[in-house]
Amino acid sequence: MPTKSDLVCARAENVFEPLGTMLGTRFSISPAVREHHSHGEGLPAAGMPDGVAFPESTAEVAAIVRICRDAVVPIVGFGAGSSLEGHVAAVRGGISVDFTGMNRILDVSAAALDCRVEAGVTREQLNADLRSQGLFFPVDPGADATLGGMAATRASGTTTVRYGTMRENVLGLTVVMPDGTVIRTGGRARKSAAGLDLTRLFVGSEGTLGLITEVALRLYGLPETITAAVCQFESLRGAVETVVAALQFGLPLARMELLNALQMRACIRYADLSEFADKPTLFLEFHGSESSVAEQVETMQALCSEGGGEGFRFASRPEDRTRLWKARHDNYYACMALAPGRKNMGTDACVPISELASCIMETEQDVERTGLVAPIVGHVGDGAFHLGIMFDPDDPDEVRRAEALARRTGERAIRMGGTCTGEHGIGLHRRELLELEHGAAVGVMRTIKRALDPLGIMNPGKMLNDGTAE
Repeated sequence: MPTKSDLVCARAENVFEPLGTMLGTRFSISPAVREHHSHGEGLPAAGMPDGVAFPESTAEVAAIVRICRDAVVPIVGFGAGSSLEGHVAAVRGGISVDFTGMNRILDVSAAALDCRVEAGVTREQLNADLRSQGLFFPVDPGADATLGGMAATRASGTTTVRYGTMRENVLGLTVVMPDGTVIRTGGRARKSAAGLDLTRLFVGSEGTLGLITEVALRLYGLPETITAAVCQFESLRGAVETVVAALQFGLPLARMELLNALQMRACIRYADLSEFADKPTLFLEFHGSESSVAEQVETMQALCSEGGGEGFRFASRPEDRTRLWKARHDNYYACMALAPGRKNMGTDACVPISELASCIMETEQDVERTGLVAPIVGHVGDGAFHLGIMFDPDDPDEVRRAEALARRTGERAIRMGGTCTGEHGIGLHRRELLELEHGAAVGVMRTIKRALDPLGIMNPGKMLNDGTAE
């Protein structure tokens, strides 16, 4: 008797001919191409798609969706593949829609401080184009992710404390709905009272409600002065309490990153930061006029001194700042180098700043009890932090301890009034925690999902899994 997987695969074969006719060599069933699109950068929760489509326009995406809808074949969006929670794994087969060919910057208005881009444009590509106009787009999740993927996962990152997340910086979207209809949400006005806020509905929907093909974004003027600084502390509590004091003081830092002693050790080894010690460390960045940055630095130095900080090391030249922030962004790979042969079960949480010190301290104590290697790094300016839980995938006991630690981290954040994921999203790995965090509201989310996607073909099995398209 054929399995459900066999039936889905058989249905997928029905779309190969029309997709091949429409896209030519931009449709592939090559095993190597399919394997590349079967997972992101997180745990290898791979799900192999039956084929991969490479559209170059919204019209082509709409045609792909209509073909898949008629055959009831699952559709999974794919950008840079940098997600960590299994978002891009085709767990029920179907067609992976790769947006890297949709990489045009369609419009930039320096006067209105906005732009419109196709979903496959990456944040670094956009910022390279904007630099000559004195503009930049600030949301920085670390990876050079596509802006469509960043919108779909409601990405944030190191600059959230000053500039906000994708939720605050997306003005509008072009979305292909599950039936192939193309809609445009939002607009260039900075506020509107007209109708439901569909833009916010799709931002963070993780590809379960439709495929984002274009994104309209807020832009910002490049600051007159940018200064980075590093301050090290004798204790983790002292570093975290300094963060809380800076936030309560209202200091407008652009970045405020915390690395615990173990994470700092990993980065020192991986990025050759030999001038630093294995101590809890704050990475800071200040934006503004020369006088305002000088004032911010002076205030932050005083706060760090009160918290047990040991002086500042400054980096004002672009190449020096880049070196520091590259070391911070490479923390995932630094963790891998710290524990060769092990996998990295990355997890994250976010809590109100009033609970930040307690949550991080409890989490570090929890890590120590497990006996696992799990460095902590955080965008602590907005109450978020990450664990890189290293484990041996061939050791069932280590896998069990790693999974339990990740779950307790999410549960702890929820108990403290926070969220089980400030950045990574739900994907495959956090569906139970979503239920714990939102309770009956998840039922409302599923009602919306079924209304928009009655066949359950949009990224099935993720986030709002409700048994459709089994």
